[in-house]
Amino acid sequence: MTTIPLTPPARMGAFRRFLGDLAREPLGLAGAIVVAALVLVAIFAPLLAPYPPAEQSLADALLPPSAAHWLGTDEYGRDILSRLIWGARVTMRTVLSVTAIVGPIGLLIGVTAGFFGGRVDAILMRITDIVLSFPSLVLALAFAAALGAGLGTAIIAISLTAWPPIARLARAEALVVRNADYVAAARIYGAGRWRLLFLYVAPMCLPSVVVRLTLNMAVITLTAASLGFLGLGAQPPLPEWGAMISAGRKFMLDQWWVALMPGIAILLTSLAFNVLGDALRDILDPRHSRD
Repeated sequence: MTTIPLTPPARMGAFRRFLGDLAREPLGLAGAIVVAALVLVAIFAPLLAPYPPAEQSLADALLPPSAAHWLGTDEYGRDILSRLIWGARVTMRTVLSVTAIVGPIGLLIGVTAGFFGGRVDAILMRITDIVLSFPSLVLALAFAAALGAGLGTAIIAISLTAWPPIARLARAEALVVRNADYVAAARIYGAGRWRLLFLYVAPMCLPSVVVRLTLNMAVITLTAASLGFLGLGAQPPLPEWGAMISAGRKFMLDQWWVALMPGIAILLTSLAFNVLGDALRDILDPRHSRD
């Protein structure tokens, strides 16, 4: 059995259909717009930020929101809006890096376990269960504390705890796909096990994995903010949203904007990833019933 690649017009047609389906999901479309805006803000942070993120002015410390500083200033007189804009770059870098790591790892482990079954399945799933038995945040904290604080450490720590749900989902999909008629036909025509795995089984598991990865981005955002809040994430002078909340908690009663603004940024980012993931599930998974 051979696969027929899509021609460029066919790809454009599929992309237009995807955009049309997304437009019929108002919440998903709103989430996609927010995520796209975050990506653009992260890319063009040097152009969008009105002030350098580390510029201090003690004379302007703890100023409320005004025309000069739209979201106010922190205890060192740094512009909060500028720090949020640059913090979007830190957050998106963390989210995309972790996703790029856990996606292939979880997909490979899951489809391998589901396709081969037997002892391979038992060994890989027991390793997955061991990692899943620990709370992800606690395990990430342990790895971050052992490896030392820093953005790279936070990415590694989150990646080490975020792949098991992807692996379990990919395994469940592979258990169904490996018994499909087209896989049996390819096997009859002489396709080897690895060819079946990578060309026939794994691609059919991708839509569900993509949806799960999108939903995982919300968890990654919250975990990265938690590590930053505890001082184990990105280190100064990098502006990180969780660290900004940690620094502003002592001013919450009188200078509420110092901690509230990064909290809103985290909330909107997590919510956008969640609603986008729900919309992608409706669009990419034909077995999911629509209302």
